[in-house]
Amino acid sequence: MKSTSSPEDIIRSFLEFLSVEKGLSHNTLLSYQRDIKKLFRYLERMKISYLEVSDDDLSKFIQHIGRSGLSSRSLARLISSLKSLYRFLLLDGILKKSPASDLSSPKPMFSLPKYLTMREVESLLKQPNEKETMGLRDKAMLELLYATGLRASELVLLRIRDLNLKDGFLLCKGKGGKERIVPLGNSAVEAIKEYLEKSRPLLLKEQTDYLFLTYRGGAFTRQGFWKLLKHYALIAGLSSKISPHILRHTFATHLLERGADLRSVQLMLGHLQITTTQIYTHVSRDRLRRVYDKYHPRA
Repeated sequence: MKSTSSPEDIIRSFLEFLSVEKGLSHNTLLSYQRDIKKLFRYLERMKISYLEVSDDDLSKFIQHIGRSGLSSRSLARLISSLKSLYRFLLLDGILKKSPASDLSSPKPMFSLPKYLTMREVESLLKQPNEKETMGLRDKAMLELLYATGLRASELVLLRIRDLNLKDGFLLCKGKGGKERIVPLGNSAVEAIKEYLEKSRPLLLKEQTDYLFLTYRGGAFTRQGFWKLLKHYALIAGLSSKISPHILRHTFATHLLERGADLRSVQLMLGHLQITTTQIYTHVSRDRLRRVYDKYHPRA
């Protein structure tokens, strides 16, 4: 790549490098792409070449983005994107020194993941009308998400061949293409069987192995499932605290509250590091504290 390459060429080559050399997932690549596009738009407004950026320029850019209300976690990812970009430009011989080498990430604010109570989950799962084609499908999707803790992107990309309903488990391909086996509960198995028998054949327009189909006969997008979930959450009165990821948090929290060990939950969630899973132990301890304070006579 030449030092005269346009920002578009730089972004394209950088993403190819991250995909091929680092093996990053599609969603992670999209995050990097958004961050770097923000940088190049800022530099264009400030009339600064990406080849002549100083560490002070990058600091001002981060401050500018930070004023938009970005969380410390998002700012940390942005800084990681900048560091990665300029490391790439160094490796490619376009730059001799990285202006991002001294950037430090803000320490993320610790916050407990939000999750639903058992009563809220039951209310949500009761909303789809199982007498309707779409209702059977939606019931199966919600039951499966709560039963497995899958990410929304993992849910919509499931194939029929990934399921083993007889033995009660599925094979999931997660971040970085890593596969994991996740158990299925009886409620989810029964809901999926009903959907496969009575609903999916009516939605099928042409041969496809995707498990969950839209009314057009194709696979869902993450955004499409998000809208579906928000619809049922609104009916159930949960609109202020619902997202696919909150159901993932709920799955992990309910398991740990009922005695599951951290290592098993880590494997089911597909976390590479157990430290990522440990945040859920804080949720359980928080609940124990509330129970103790409420019921112990000397609390």
